[in-house]
Formats: sequence, C-alpha cells, structure tokens
Amino acid sequence: MGLGAPQLATAQSLRTLPDFTDLVEQVGPSVVNIRTLEKAAVRDAQNGPQDEEMQEFFRRFFGVPMPSPNAPRQQRPNKPQQPDEEQPRGVGSGFILSSDGFIMTNAHVVEGADQVLVTLPDKREFKARLVGVDKRSDVAVVKIEGNGLPAVKIGDVSRLKVGEWVMAIGSPFGLENTVTAGIVSAKQRDTGDYLPFIQTDVAINPGNSGGPLINMRGEVVGINSQIYSRSGGFMGISFAIPIDEAIRVSEQLRATGRVQRGRLGVQIDQVSKEVAESLGLAKAQGALVRGVEPGSPAEKAGLEAGDIILRFDGKSIEKSTDLPRMVGNTKPGTSSVLQIWRRGSSRDLSITVGEVEAEKVTKKAPAAPADKPAASLAAKVLGLTVSDLSDAQKKELKLRGGVRVDTATEVATRAGIQEGDVILALSNSETPSVSVFESLVAKLDRSKPVSLLFRRGEWAQYTVIRPQR
Repeated sequence: MGLGAPQLATAQSLRTLPDFTDLVEQVGPSVVNIRTLEKAAVRDAQNGPQDEEMQEFFRRFFGVPMPSPNAPRQQRPNKPQQPDEEQPRGVGSGFILSSDGFIMTNAHVVEGADQVLVTLPDKREFKARLVGVDKRSDVAVVKIEGNGLPAVKIGDVSRLKVGEWVMAIGSPFGLENTVTAGIVSAKQRDTGDYLPFIQTDVAINPGNSGGPLINMRGEVVGINSQIYSRSGGFMGISFAIPIDEAIRVSEQLRATGRVQRGRLGVQIDQVSKEVAESLGLAKAQGALVRGVEPGSPAEKAGLEAGDIILRFDGKSIEKSTDLPRMVGNTKPGTSSVLQIWRRGSSRDLSITVGEVEAEKVTKKAPAAPADKPAASLAAKVLGLTVSDLSDAQKKELKLRGGVRVDTATEVATRAGIQEGDVILALSNSETPSVSVFESLVAKLDRSKPVSLLFRRGEWAQYTVIRPQR
C-alpha cells in the first residue's frame, strides 16, 4: 500500500537535512571575534612570538602555556620586545547581548588581558571595556561603545531536546565567522559545580570559545565553552553553558561587576545504593553530607555529617550536584528550609544561606601517644586500630569524646579513613571511648555496609565501610 500525501511529505522531511543558511544570515551579524593583548616582558630575541590561537588552544584545552617551539611558525625579524609592548595573547568569540554594546563571552577568553579588541562581522573594530568576569561559570561580559548593534535572541533552554539540531558560529583558530552544526547529545551533563552543561557533537575548536550555540529558531541556547579530548583537538564531544545560567550571571556582572552565590558550608557526595540501604532510605537520592564546616551556616542550622539533604526550599534533590546549583542561585542572607534524612526519619531545618568565600585551610589533627592498646576486633572487622583521646586532645579539638585512628588498612583504607582521623560515631551511635567502639563493632551485621562519622582537621566527615567477614 502506498503512502498518502501527508505521510509522504512527512517521510521526505525526515530524510532532508536542515538548511542553516537563514540562521547564518539572521545570527551571523551578532557574532564577534575577540582578540586579547597583554604587555610583554623582555624576552630573548631568539624566541619568536607565539601564535595567539595556539596560545589559546594550550591554555584552554591543556591547562598549561604552550611550550616554546624550536622555531616560530612564521619567520619574523628578530628584535627585542620592550617591557610595555603589547603582544597578542589569545583569540576567541562572543556575541552581542544588547544593541548598546554589551557582549558575552567566556571568562577564560578575556581573563588577565590588558586590552580586549572586538571585531564585528562588518570589520569594524572596537576597544572593549571589561565589565566583569566569573571564573566559576566561565562567563564574562565586555562593553563596546555603539548603538543599534544587532543583538541575539535568547532561547528557552527548557525547550531544548536531545537529538535537536543546533549550530555554532565562532572563530576557530582565528578564522572568523565559521559555521558548524550538529545535534544536542545530552543535557544536564555534570562537569562542574554550578553548571549543568549542554553536550553536543558540534565541531568546536580553539577560538570557538565564547561563541553562541543556536537552535533552529535562531535563538541562542548556550555559550560554547569546553571540549572533551584526549588529543587536544575536537573529538566529537563539546560542551556549552546553558544560556539561562549565563544570563543570570551576566545580569549580576552588569549590575555590580561580580557574582554573589549562596553557600551552606558542607562537603557533599552522591547517595549510593549502599549508603541509602545503610541509613534506611527508600531509594538512592539527595546529597550526602560528608562534612560540615565549623562556623558555617550549615553548622549553625544543626546540619550534621551523615545527614542526607532531600529538598532545598521545597525543590527535590535527585542527585548531589543539584544542591550546589540551587544554593548557588540563592541570594546570600536568604532564609531557606532544608528537608533532611537523619537516623531513619526526615525532618526540616531552617538555614540562613551564606555567601561563597575562599576555602579555609584545615589544621592537622594533633598526634596521639602511640602506647595505647589496639582494638583487635576492630582491626579484624574494620581494618582499624584505635586509641582513646587524651583530655588535652579533646579540649583542643573541642570534642566530648571519640577514638583516634592509629592505623587504617584494607576496608578502612578503601573507605577513605586515614591515620590521625578521629571516629565520632559508628552506625549512628557515638563512640566516646575505645571500649564503646569495640562493643559497637561486636554488634555489627557484617553482611551490610555500616556508616562511620569521623573528624579530620576541622571537618567532620562521613563515609560508609563494608565490614570484613
């Protein structure tokens, strides 16, 4: 039986590749080339200038400066560089956010530059002012003086589907206005603390960084930012920052020049099936609290290592990486509610969200005398030998009790326990002394993993250990 007219039209459309020409004409004028300059230090006259696109290549995709070549790619007259002479530093892409000259790009494209030059598709060149840079999201905003500039249209990332065609425009290796296309390979790809990246197979190479990822409606849905590669070149996997996340960052950069992010002051981990079973949780979900920072909003709210955070302000946390994004997008000082799982039941905690700050250096736990007897059963079952804390150690650590790990082997080592750690609780029961710890070990069901709370430096942390039978 032959196909009817509507079915035939549908079948033909499925076999036809998309035409990107209209999109290029629509969005192309909004995509810019970005070059950065920096003041050069005095160098040996034998070392020729390094190609700017290769510098960006090594800096972004290998994380190191480009090795000095034996000979420059292009022979140039040997002359010493003056200390204040501006030399090419890098090349990238960007796109016009507003008609008055605000431009979005990647932070790594413009970070550390002494001068930023923006070239429009019509070859007009502008010196740009750096409005703000946010390293955590890799988003930056620069400003050029102009009016009536062709701004992009911002798309709705929630409508983006895996398998959908997308297009990129940028300046790979300095080749301006280069167009590549592909499909969305995945969404919500976890490769960073604050960003669920869009994964595509669109060809992205050095110089594409900061350029737009465009859907078939001509809307920007992402900023091309990273690739996954074992060689440094494109291998079919690239990542884009979702435009909704980038816009939130850019609005703060334009308003204050910096980004404020909320923080709780916790170390978290994924909730595995083993952890869920050991704590009586119905399924593996939420964010496992492995440590609570002293003096942090989390400690003040009563959060403890071993808790599982199930919801933040009513929003379900399916995987641990959901939490830092939710908290990071919350204004510091906001009163929020955490739903947690503790000792077999759920409860709510009120917390005032703090602001992201520099990491604190933890202190090493003080050494304990080595003449304490080993707990033989603990050594056999958990791979641990422990000793009681002295009164001086308890006072210094501000602890009522606990047992110090003298040696950790086998299953204990695999669980992340180290010599010098202080065990505070085993299977949700406090361990104020070696005798109590020993009795708890004797009662363990060796067929099941057991929870263990320990202190390392200033941090209380949580792990799961599987007893030896």
